[in-house]
Amino acid sequence: MKSNLITRAGHDKLVAELKQLWHEERPEITKKVNWAASLGDRSENADYQYNKQILRKIDRRVRYLGKRLEELRIIDFSEEQAGKIYFGAWVEIENDAGEQKTLRIVGVDEIYDHHPQHISIDSPMARALLSKQVDDEIEVLTPTGKKHWYVNSIRYDRPESSEN
Repeated sequence: MKSNLITRAGHDKLVAELKQLWHEERPEITKKVNWAASLGDRSENADYQYNKQILRKIDRRVRYLGKRLEELRIIDFSEEQAGKIYFGAWVEIENDAGEQKTLRIVGVDEIYDHHPQHISIDSPMARALLSKQVDDEIEVLTPTGKKHWYVNSIRYDRPESSEN
């Protein structure tokens, strides 16, 4: 089961995608479908069939986003999180070989853009990191065996100040 947590930035991206699909892409494709339909025989009309397929794809994504946005819970930074790893944290970790990684724990809906540093809150690495502090050691079970990492730093993207 996937979690319903999302960062504010991730939520804003999904809302922007929904608006773009509904107000820009869908009306444009609908025009093309209507134009192609006006040409007559739809069974051999490649323009009609292709654009109708795109329209169905857009409609599926719009329905999904509409439902998903209602289910999601936005998690904003709070001062109580400082010093520990929670949802939305940027974490720098290092192993005994000196390999370093910087990761951000986000919701599953934020993985879609394949950001190389984003990991799902549901992943084994994120689960191992939760509630840890700087200098803590974590152990993660991977397909190649147990891996040990050390927490070097933790930071959060704090909300923009409304002061100008």
